[in-house]
Amino acid sequence: MDDRKKNIIYSAVLMAAILAVYFYRKHNALQEPLKLEGRTMGTTYHITYFDDKGRNFQEAVDSLLVEINRSINNYDSTSEVSAFNRSERGIPVRRPYFLPPLRVAKRVYEASNGAFDPTVNALVNAWGFGPGKQIEPDSAVIDSLRSLVGFARINLRDDSVTKDDPRMQLDFGGIGQGYGADVITEFLRDKGVRNMLVEVGGEGMAVGKNMKTGEPWKLGILDPTSTREDQRFKAYVSLSDRSFTTSGNYFNYHIINGVRYSHTIDPRTGYPSRKAILSASVFAPDATIADCWGTALMSMGHEQAIELLKVQDEIDAFLMFSGADGTIQTYITPGLEGILTIEQDERGL
Repeated sequence: MDDRKKNIIYSAVLMAAILAVYFYRKHNALQEPLKLEGRTMGTTYHITYFDDKGRNFQEAVDSLLVEINRSINNYDSTSEVSAFNRSERGIPVRRPYFLPPLRVAKRVYEASNGAFDPTVNALVNAWGFGPGKQIEPDSAVIDSLRSLVGFARINLRDDSVTKDDPRMQLDFGGIGQGYGADVITEFLRDKGVRNMLVEVGGEGMAVGKNMKTGEPWKLGILDPTSTREDQRFKAYVSLSDRSFTTSGNYFNYHIINGVRYSHTIDPRTGYPSRKAILSASVFAPDATIADCWGTALMSMGHEQAIELLKVQDEIDAFLMFSGADGTIQTYITPGLEGILTIEQDERGL
C-alpha cells in the first residue's frame, strides 16, 4: 500500500475517533436532566431523568398517580381501599394497582413476624394518624382494636380481596408511596428511560446513573435530630439500580396528655413505637419492599432489627438509635460498605 492510501486511511480513522469522542461526550457528559414534580398521596414527588428525545412525561405521570390513588389512597372515600374498609367481606379487584402491593405486603408481614401489618388501620386512626377520628388512647379500647389486626385473615385472590371480620381495615400508609415510585419507574423504563431518580415522599428508585456527573445517584439521609426548620444530613449513600427509603420519627407525631407519640404503630402491641431506634434507611430491589421493611424495622426496634438483618438477605439497612449515653449510634449492613458514608458532627458523633 502506497503512502497516499495510508494517509487517507489514517485520516479517516482519526476523524472517526474524533467524532466518536465528540458524540460520546455530548451524549453522556453534557446531558442535562429533565425534572418533574408535584403532589400525591398527601406528600410531594420529584423525578429526575435523562431522555435523548427530551420528552416531558409530566401529564402521563400525574394521570398514573391519579389511578394509583384511586386504588390505595385511604383518604379518598371513593378508592378501592376505602370500599374494602367499608365492605362486609371484601371487594372484587377492578383496578391493576390494588392487588400487587398487597402481595408484597404479605411477604414482608410473614418475614417480619407481623412487625409490618397493613391491617393496622383501626389503630392508626385511633392514634390520630389517619383519616379517621382520633380517640383518647385507652388501654381497653386499644386492646379491643388489636383484635382487628392480623394480615393472615386477609385473603388475596386473583379477582378479589376478602376479610374474615367485617371490621377489619387496610392501611397503605407504610407501602403506598414506595409502590407509587415503583409504578412510575416501570412506566419510564417502558418508555426507554434508563437513567433516573424517582422519589415519592422520601421513598423511591435510583436507576442507572446521574448522566450529568457520570456517577451513581447520591442521596442524603437526614440526621434524626433535624427539625423542619433545620434539616441536616447524617449520612450519604451512592446508589445505582436500588430502591431507598428512610423511616423515622422526624416530624410526624402527636402530643397527647403531654406525651409525644410516634406515627409508627407497632401492630403487635397496638401502641406507637417508643423504642430507642430513631430511623431506619432501607435499600432493596424495589421501593415497595423497602417501604414495607422501613416500617417493620421501626416497629421492632434496633435490637430485633439488627438480629433480623443478619439473616435477611433481601435488603440492606442503615439504622440510627439512641445509645445508653444519649449519643446517636449506628448500624450498617455489610452490603452498604463502600457506598455509604457517615458525617461526623463537631463533637465527633
